[in-house]
Amino acid sequence: MAVYVVRHADAGDRSAWRGPDERRLLSKKGVRQAERLAETLAGKDVHRILSSPYARCVQTVAPLAERLGLTVESHDALAEGASEAEVVELVRKMAAENPVLCTHGDVIPNLLDSLARRDGLRLPPRYPCAKGSVWVLEQDADGRFVAGTYLPAP
Repeated sequence: MAVYVVRHADAGDRSAWRGPDERRLLSKKGVRQAERLAETLAGKDVHRILSSPYARCVQTVAPLAERLGLTVESHDALAEGASEAEVVELVRKMAAENPVLCTHGDVIPNLLDSLARRDGLRLPPRYPCAKGSVWVLEQDADGRFVAGTYLPAP
């Protein structure tokens, strides 16, 4: 079993956006990243796709959902500013379904650091988390997340 934790693709400069940040869309680069991400993850045994309700996250995983015939399910535990406890609980709850979870650059380090402390997840000292990248988290037989593989942004 694996959990695929995706950081949303490129959405351009936050300060240049003239609306609510929750509605900020992907840039042209981000749309290309989302398409390539779909190519990368389409062959995996993914059963569910969950996303932050923010438009840029939903857009990031929409091409994958379309390829797999799945819907993108919105979940507040993946939203920007979500608590560490909420995202860890969601990851543990969803792990058996090999989910793709799309979230933000503030949520992923909180998740990874928590799993490192609680489960012994092995991480490099200064681990990356670029827009459009994926962390593949794997559990051991006891349900602890102990292995993580970083897939750079496509």
